[in-house]
Amino acid sequence: MNLEWVNSKKGYHLNKISVLDKGSWMDLSAKTSGEFSVLYAADTLALKEGGDITRGREFPESIYRYIIPIWKQATSSVQLNRAGKAIEFYPDRKKEMKDQLILQKEHTLFSLSSSWEFDTEHPNDLKVTVKLKAKQAGYYSIASPELALFDKSNFKWATVPGVFQGNQLNANFINAYAYGQGIPDVPVMVRERTTSTLSPLVQNSQNITLAVIPEPGTGRDPWALNTKTQGTWNLGLSVLNRKGHMMPTVYHPVLGQGKSYLAKNESLSFSFRYTIQPADWFTVMKHAANDVYRFKEALALKKTSSSLTNRVLRMANYVIDDSLSMWQLSPYKNLEIGAQKYLGGVYGSEKDAIKNSDYGAMWMLARLTGNQKLINNRLPYARNFKLAQQHSERDFFYGAAEGQYFLQNSRKFTEEWGPYTEPIGSTYYLMMDIGNMLLFNPEDRDLRAELKLAAEKLLSWMKPDGSWEVAYDNRTNEAMFKDVLDLRPTFYGLFIAYKLLGDQKYLEAAKKGADWYIEQAINKGSFIGVCGDTRFAPDFATAQSVQALLDLYEVVKDLKYQNAAIAAAKIYTASVYTHPIPSSAEKQVNGAKRADWEISQAGLSFEHGGILGSANHHGPILLASHAGMFLRMFSITKDSLFLTMSRAAAWGRDAFVDQKTGVASYYWDAMDKGAGPFPHHAWWQIGWIMDYLLSETDLRSGGQVSFPRGFITPKVGPHQTYGFAAGKVYGTTASLILTEGLVKAESPYVEYVTALSADQRKCFVVLMNNSEQPLKTEVLLNPRKIPGISEAVSKEIALIDVAGKRTLLSGNSNSLSIELAPFGLKVIEVCY
Repeated sequence: MNLEWVNSKKGYHLNKISVLDKGSWMDLSAKTSGEFSVLYAADTLALKEGGDITRGREFPESIYRYIIPIWKQATSSVQLNRAGKAIEFYPDRKKEMKDQLILQKEHTLFSLSSSWEFDTEHPNDLKVTVKLKAKQAGYYSIASPELALFDKSNFKWATVPGVFQGNQLNANFINAYAYGQGIPDVPVMVRERTTSTLSPLVQNSQNITLAVIPEPGTGRDPWALNTKTQGTWNLGLSVLNRKGHMMPTVYHPVLGQGKSYLAKNESLSFSFRYTIQPADWFTVMKHAANDVYRFKEALALKKTSSSLTNRVLRMANYVIDDSLSMWQLSPYKNLEIGAQKYLGGVYGSEKDAIKNSDYGAMWMLARLTGNQKLINNRLPYARNFKLAQQHSERDFFYGAAEGQYFLQNSRKFTEEWGPYTEPIGSTYYLMMDIGNMLLFNPEDRDLRAELKLAAEKLLSWMKPDGSWEVAYDNRTNEAMFKDVLDLRPTFYGLFIAYKLLGDQKYLEAAKKGADWYIEQAINKGSFIGVCGDTRFAPDFATAQSVQALLDLYEVVKDLKYQNAAIAAAKIYTASVYTHPIPSSAEKQVNGAKRADWEISQAGLSFEHGGILGSANHHGPILLASHAGMFLRMFSITKDSLFLTMSRAAAWGRDAFVDQKTGVASYYWDAMDKGAGPFPHHAWWQIGWIMDYLLSETDLRSGGQVSFPRGFITPKVGPHQTYGFAAGKVYGTTASLILTEGLVKAESPYVEYVTALSADQRKCFVVLMNNSEQPLKTEVLLNPRKIPGISEAVSKEIALIDVAGKRTLLSGNSNSLSIELAPFGLKVIEVCY
C-alpha cells in the first residue's frame, strides 16, 4: 500500500491511496481525505439530541412485544449517530519516526496524537492508534479517520457483517436498517453485539475493498466474568460516517457508554487497522476473522467429554421418554394427533400449544434404531398431525398449511404470531415434512395426495414474476406485510413436489421462483426470515436457500444455481460470530468454573442478528443446522472458512448440553439448561448432528463413504435427512444403523457412524477424529448388538484407511487399538 499525505492550510490530508495489484500500482478512485473526527457531548442532555427518523410510520406494530424495546434502542440518538457534536479536523503537526508516522492536533477541547504504521505480517494493513487527552470534562468518542469518500452510487458491496449488506443504498430506512436490505442512506452506528465479524467494509467498482477492523479486545466480551455482558457497548460500527460519506468507520468508546466520560486531563486511546486490498469483500472479511481475530485457531482449544454420536444416542432416549419429552395426544377431526408441548409465545395460546419439528429426523431415527416405541407410539400420531395440518375447506386457503402449532384447548391450528397464512408455510409444514416422510414410505397414498394438493396451492399463489406474498389475512384473504417481499426460499416446496410426483410443471415453477429469488434476494443481499415473533427479521432461511439452490442445481445442472448458492453461503457466513478471540481465561457460569473458550460465541450462528434479532439480548444459538451445508460448500469451493465455521459450531460445546438428556440449550445465554420450553428442539439437534457427521464422512473419505440425502428440514436451517436409502462404504452397499452398545470408543474425540450390509454379513464402523491432534484410542465392538442377528460373532475384522486400502487384522478380537490422524478417518469392517 502507498498513502501520501500533503500539508496545506487546513492541515495534513491524504493526497493519494494506491495498492499493489499483480505487480502494478492502482490508485484508489475514491476522493481521498484523511479527516479526523471526535464526537463530544458536554453532558447527558447532549447525548439525547437527535430524534426519530422512521418518517411517521408505526414500526414495529404493537403486537411485536419482543422487538419493540430493541427497536427503541436502535433508534436512539446515539445509535442514529446524531448525539453530541462532531468535531472534524485535519492534523496540523507531524513527526516521522522509523516505520511510523505521527499526526497530531491541539484543539480547545482536547489534545490528539495518532500513530500510523504498516503491519509487517499483513502488508495490506495499516495499524493506527489514536490517543486523546481531555482539556475539558465531557463525553468523548474517537472515530477512525476518513481515508476516502467512496462513490455511493457505484460500488460492488458494502456491509457491517451481521447487520446489513448490499450493493446499493436503500432510502427505505426500515427495510435497510431493520431488515438489513442494502445500506441505510443515513448515517447509523450499530453495536458490536450483533456484528458477527468486526470489519465494516466497502468493495468499490475497482474491486478494491477497504475495511476498518478494531484491535481484538476493544469490543465487548459477552460474558466478561460471572454474568452475561452481551449488551455492553464498546464499539459503534458504520458504513456511512457522521457526515454521510461512504467510508467504513468504527467509533470507540461510544458516547455515554463506559470509558467515554473523561474528567479534565484524563485520556483514552483507540487502536484499529485499515485493510485495503485489491480483493472482494469476502476475502477481506475472512482476513479480519482469521488473521486479526484468529478464528481459524479456535479449534485448537476445543476439548470435549462426550462425542456428538453419544449425544445423539442420549437424545434418542430423551425423545421417547414420556415424562421428559412432553409428548401429548389430542383428538382432532376423527384423528388422534401427537406432538410435543411448546411453551414459548404463540398467537392465541394458553400455554396449550403443541408442535412437531423435524419429521425427517423422526423417521430417520426410527429407521436407524428400529425402536418400537418410536415406530408404534410416536410416528403414527405425528403423521396424523401432518394430515390434520392441511386446510381442508374448499375456500381460498384450500390445500395450504393451517399453522405450525395446534392449540389443544381451542382445538385449532394457528401460526406463530397472528391469524395469517404464509405460502412458505406450505413449503415448510407440508411439503418439506411430507417429502421426507415419503422418502421412507413412498407408497403412502394419503401423504402423496396431501403433497399434490399443497403443490397446487403453492403454484396457484405464485405471481407471474415467480414470487409470492409474505402472508394472507385469514379473515379477509388480503395480502399482508406488503412493506417487505417474500425474500425466502419458498420455491423449494415445488422442487420437492417435482422430485416425488414427477410433474415437470413443478420443476419449471421451482426454477422460476429460484430465478426471482436470485435476482431480488441474493444479488442484492436482501432477505427476510421465517420467525413471526420478530416480524420476519432475516434468519436461518438464508442458509436454507443455499441448500435449496444446490439441490436444484443437482437436478437441472445450470451453473447459475450453484453460483448463486455459493454467493448466498458467503453472505450467510456473516451470521456466524468470529469474535471475541476464545481463550483459557477462567470464568464463573451459574456457580461453575468455565474456561472462556467453553462458552465462546465464536463459531455460533444467529437465530437472527441485525437490529431486531434475538441475538441482541440472547446471543447466538446452539442449533448449528448449517454445519453440514458448510462442509458441502467447502467441497465445492475449497474455501476453508466454511470448514472452520462448520467445526467451530459443532465441536466442544459441552457447556451448553444438559448432561442427562444430551439436549443443548437453544440460546447461548441459557448455557446448559437443556431443552427448556422447547422439547421438540431435540429432533432438530438429532437432525443437524447426523447431517454434520455424515457430511464429514463424505468429505474426509473423498466421497467413498456416502449416503443419500433427503430434503431440508423446516424453519431452522439447511440440514437434511438420511437413512431412507442405502449408501456406499468403499464400494459396498450398506444401510445406516444406530445401535446403542454396538461400538464403544474410549476417546470422546472419536465420532462414529455405523452401517450394515446385511446380505454380505458386514458391519462398518466409520471412525473420525474430531480434533487437531493425532489420536490413539481403544475401540470396543459388540457384534451381538448388530440388528437382526441375536448371536452374531466376528469372524474377520479389517481396517480400511482413508485411501480405501483394506488391511486384515490378525485374530478376531473385538477390542481394537486404533490410531487416527488429526481430522482423520478410518473404517472398521466386521465380517460376522
